[in-house]
Amino acid sequence: MPLRCAVLDDYQNVALKMADWSVLKPDVDVTVFNKSIGNADAVIAALKDFEIVCVMRERTPLPRKIIEALPKLKLIITTSGRNASIDMKAAAERGIPVCGTRAGPHHTAELAFGLILDLARSISFEDARMKAGEPWQTTIGLELHGSTLGILGLGKLGSRVAGFGRAFGMKVLAWSPNMTPEKAKEGGAEYATKEELLKQSDFVSIHLVLGDRSRGLIGAGEFALMKPTAYLVNTSRGPIVKEADLIAALRAKTIAGAGIDVYDTEPLSKDHPLRTLPNVVLTPHLGYVTEQMYRIFYGDTVEDIRAFVDGAPVRVIGA
Repeated sequence: MPLRCAVLDDYQNVALKMADWSVLKPDVDVTVFNKSIGNADAVIAALKDFEIVCVMRERTPLPRKIIEALPKLKLIITTSGRNASIDMKAAAERGIPVCGTRAGPHHTAELAFGLILDLARSISFEDARMKAGEPWQTTIGLELHGSTLGILGLGKLGSRVAGFGRAFGMKVLAWSPNMTPEKAKEGGAEYATKEELLKQSDFVSIHLVLGDRSRGLIGAGEFALMKPTAYLVNTSRGPIVKEADLIAALRAKTIAGAGIDVYDTEPLSKDHPLRTLPNVVLTPHLGYVTEQMYRIFYGDTVEDIRAFVDGAPVRVIGA
């Protein structure tokens, strides 16, 4: 009997086109789920007969409740090299290896700067007006040259965004809990305290990993420090920003606007208040959604499965 493999949350129905899954035959039978399965009970019911579960980032969390309720589970694969929504301890207790894939900084950094450009020049807003036959030229744009870009988190992603900012002639400031002036300089930015960065920046872009120190890092107090003409961009993780405080700041125009790609709960509900605000540009967690990245994600997923079946797991990040 072949092992049953579930590939979850393939929203665009492209998983089988992005890699050569035939190399798994006849040892593995692959089933692709194109829609979100739902809550934990629904996930358990759908996956109870599968030995292998492949998740796309954090789209479907695998907490202890789910892992312990899947009797046949033998292997978990996540795209990228880490996934905070998987209970690694629960998997380890059952001896279930968790394997990852390669990733890179380019895709999300490019989207982050795309949101900055959109906010500065009202691109998507004017596109919608043009297509609706609205009157000519209503917005007045902002030049990025000479403005200040504040980056929270200057790792691979943040450093790449810093490079984009410098290419546009922006002054680049950076802060993180462990930042030093030397580290900031290495990443192509000038060190600032968190308060200084928020007060001085025209655009604040978040590139921190979600954790205990970063959860809820940006809230009402931080928005009060920002310029009323400033914009927030979040392509990292939704819970880094207190969502209710963001909505309040946008409604009160405490800040000029925001570009948001990540949310507390995804997919974003159809009646979510963020969908109704005119001063926010929303994208549906597209940071890593590129053809190049999908080919790496799914190609490595296939390699991970083949290696496990052959008795020599690769890219193991937990066991």
